[in-house]
Formats: sequence, C-alpha cells, structure tokens
Amino acid sequence: MARIALALALSLAARFASAGAQDPTDIVRRASATYRGLTSLQADFVQLIEDRGLGDTLRTTGRLYQAGQNGFAMRFTDPPEDAIVLDGRQAWFYTPSTTPGQVVRMAMESDPVYGVNLLARVLDRPADRYDTRWVKTEVVNGRPVTVVSITPRGTNVNFSKATLWLDNEDALPRRIDLEEAPGKRRVLILSRLRPNAVIPKEMLEFRVPKGVRIVEQ
Repeated sequence: MARIALALALSLAARFASAGAQDPTDIVRRASATYRGLTSLQADFVQLIEDRGLGDTLRTTGRLYQAGQNGFAMRFTDPPEDAIVLDGRQAWFYTPSTTPGQVVRMAMESDPVYGVNLLARVLDRPADRYDTRWVKTEVVNGRPVTVVSITPRGTNVNFSKATLWLDNEDALPRRIDLEEAPGKRRVLILSRLRPNAVIPKEMLEFRVPKGVRIVEQ
C-alpha cells in the first residue's frame, strides 16, 4: 500500500514538474486552441461576485452552455429562473430574483473580450492580448491543474488581471478569477465539464415569459 501511495505521489510530482517547466504563454495558447476547437461545452458552475468595499459576496449556481462562438447561456439554479442567454444575435438578461417582470435585451458585443462569457473573455487569443505568468500547480477535485495569471496589455479591457486554473490533461479551465475593478472580483468555478456534448436547442434560446416586458438597451 505504501509503495502504491509513493508511486502516485511521484507520478503527480512528475506531472507538476513538467507543467511548471512549460512557458505560461504556451499553456494559455493550448487552452485557447482547445476551447476554440470545441463544438460545444456544458458545465456546472459556482459564481462568486465579491465587493470588498461593501464587504459583500454574492454566490450563485447553475449550468453553463456554449455552442460555437456565438451561442452561450448561464441558467441559474440559485437563484432559480435567472438566466443570461446569448442567442447569436442578441443578449438577454433575465433576473426575476432582483428585477421581476422584465428582461433586458441588447445587441451582442462584436468582440468576446467585452462580453458576458467569461470563458471567451479570457480564452479568445489570450497569447495575443495578455501578458502571462506561471503561478503554481495544484490538484482540483483530483485533477492536476496549472495556475497562470494574465494581465491585459491594453487599457480598454474590462478587467485588470485574471488567474486561470487550467487542467493539465484536457486544458480546459476549472476556475477563473477576475479582478474586474478596484475592490471588485468575480470567480467562476466549473465542474462536471462535458465538452462536445449535444445541447438542447432551447437552452440557447430565450423565450419571453408571459407578462414579462422587454427593456431595450
């Protein structure tokens, strides 16, 4: 038993050493290529939005869906019924938990870096947009990951720094931590990832509930 434990420890150490020896730009480039090559992605999520000035943290949960470059949805289980949907033409923000009786509709951003899809925000050509730095290696839910930070080269990006936990095997993110503004931080934690799984069409569509008015922005 001790030999098995030692062998597992040495195996993990070797994988960590290999990951640590890599250039962080190569690591994020691989993650970007993997992400952009997906036909679809589904994952459970936990999202934390922290406002240090107010001493407040908002925690939400749900399931994330992405199909191609334009289809994206976050359908919340807590709070239930809340949804963010990008249908390829428009972005829908439905939050009956805080603003009942309405849904906000706006045109989708042409550049994913400025959109609501955090995956696209950090994985769309990151080697071209950001400076990268290797941080550490660790294990998340039994899977070795490499942690890297990215810093925007320009000033017109809506976050100042992001830290990515990238799976060593499939290169997909397990956690994204963004500093969006002074004192404000957003964390997206992903689990039960299902790359290239069939997504029901209705998950990427928003159907306006009866009695709900559309607010154009």
